[in-house]
Amino acid sequence: MGKPILVVKDLSVEVDGHTILDGINIEVYPGEITVLMGPNGSGKSTLLYTIMGLRRYRVLKGSILFNGVDITNEPPWTRALRGIALAFQNPPRIPVRLEYIAKKIAEKHGVKGVVSEYASSLKIDRLMNRNLFHGFSGGEIKRTELYLLVIKKPRLALLDEPDSGVDIDSIREIAHHINMLTDNGAGVLLVTHQGYILKYLDDLGRGYVMYNGRIIYSDTVFNVSKKVLLYGYSKLVKEVTRGL
Repeated sequence: MGKPILVVKDLSVEVDGHTILDGINIEVYPGEITVLMGPNGSGKSTLLYTIMGLRRYRVLKGSILFNGVDITNEPPWTRALRGIALAFQNPPRIPVRLEYIAKKIAEKHGVKGVVSEYASSLKIDRLMNRNLFHGFSGGEIKRTELYLLVIKKPRLALLDEPDSGVDIDSIREIAHHINMLTDNGAGVLLVTHQGYILKYLDDLGRGYVMYNGRIIYSDTVFNVSKKVLLYGYSKLVKEVTRGL
């Protein structure tokens, strides 16, 4: 298995004076998809935003290690330069053409040759002359957000519910490009609420269930998703307490 690219150790996080995460421990390995499941409001997005270093999320204790380096107190742009990239669940609309942003990212990361290729394969090439996320459908937003992440060629991809609010064709396309990330050796931490996308993903590793800001259960992704579908989240908490 080798060494993990990301290690989150005993992490507790505060947002606007409220403790949202408490004692989180997660590992992500290169070339593998680690899956984080949980109900809405359980803290899944907060964990991704904290790993990315967004300012609003204050670490109370614990650490975040990337390739063995403690990045807990680094700003987000430093983490981005290290190769960490985040795809938001609900990205903001930006009054700049998608084509312009994609070209700037490609110049920064040296991937000019694949910009149009990936736009075509994700079926967003017709959106390139439009302002980013203005009037995009749910599937177009998800595919575009993944597109902008993929062309950065990240070493660690943080994906916040890429399967929410999209049709089955979009889920397949998104899954294909996530598989491409791991094929190229990237580690992926993928947040999903219901797990629809999992059947289309390869290289699945460890799965975690978050509930009320804590990790309550961990196993293979297959076993985690099976338990979630069997019990649901609130009943799973009771089953875990009983020893499952």
